[in-house]
Amino acid sequence: MRYEGRIFRPPSEARSLIVQVTIGCAHNKCTFCDMYKEKEFRIRKLDEILEDLDLARKKYKNINRIFLADGDALILKTKDLLYILKYINKLFPECERIGIYATPKDILNKGLDELKELKENGIGIIYMGIESGNDEILSMIKKGVDSKTMIEAGKKAKESGIKLSVTLISGLGGKDNIYKHATDSARVINHINPDYVGFLTLMLEENTELYRDYSDGNFNLLSPDEVMLETKLFIENIDVKDSIFRSNHASNYISLKGILNDDKERLLNEIDQALNHNNYRSEGLRGL
Repeated sequence: MRYEGRIFRPPSEARSLIVQVTIGCAHNKCTFCDMYKEKEFRIRKLDEILEDLDLARKKYKNINRIFLADGDALILKTKDLLYILKYINKLFPECERIGIYATPKDILNKGLDELKELKENGIGIIYMGIESGNDEILSMIKKGVDSKTMIEAGKKAKESGIKLSVTLISGLGGKDNIYKHATDSARVINHINPDYVGFLTLMLEENTELYRDYSDGNFNLLSPDEVMLETKLFIENIDVKDSIFRSNHASNYISLKGILNDDKERLLNEIDQALNHNNYRSEGLRGL
C-alpha cells in the first residue's frame, strides 16, 4: 500500500484496510487538531486508488473491513465514490463494511438518494466529528459549522440508513464553558440519536492554535475532576435510544461504556465513584 503522510482512522477501524482516497482535510482549520496540518488537501486520482486496491488484493487473503481515508473522503463526487465502491465489491467480495470520515457539509452536499445508494454499495458507517454542541465553542475552535448544521447532517445520515458514529471532546470549551459544552452537546446528540457516541478528552498538540492559546494564558484546561463533572452533566442530559456510548479512549480519565439511555444510571455511578476516590487512569493524566 502507498500512503502519504500520517494516517488516521477511528479506533473501530483498527483491523481495517485503509485506503487514501483524499489526502488531508478540506477544512483543516480546527484550532485543536493537528492531524493533517502537513498536508495540502487534494482528491487522489481514481487510477491511483484502484491500483492501491489491486495491491491490497494481491497481498491480503481476507479483508473484512475497509476504511476510506483521509479526513473527509465523502467529499468525492458520488459517481466517483460509487465507482470505487463497486470496484471494492468486485475485488473484495468478503468485505463486510466500508467506513468513511465525513464533515457535516459533506453529508448535506449529498442528496438523500445519493447517500442511500452509497449504503447499498457498501458504505456501512460514517464517522462525523461534532466536537461540541455549543455554537460559541464551535466558532471558537473554527469548526466551520454551527449546531443546527450538525443536527441536520446527523439526521440526514441516519435517515439514509448508514450507521452514524459521532465524537465529542470533553474540555474543549475550557473552564468557563463546562455547563454550556455539556448540556448543548447533549442537546445535539438527543436530536440526532446517533448509533455510536464517542466522548474523548482534550489533549493539546503543540503545533495547534489552541495550544498557543493555552501557552499564552488564554485557554484554561480542565482538571480531571472537572472533566468528570462535565461528562456527568452530559450524560445526565442525554435522552436517546440504543446509542452505543464509549469514553474509553487513551485520553479519558476513566473507561466508560454502555448503551444510552439504558445504562445512564450505571455510568453516572461509575463517574461518582471515580470522583469520590480520585481514581483516574494514568493514560488520561498525560492529556494535561
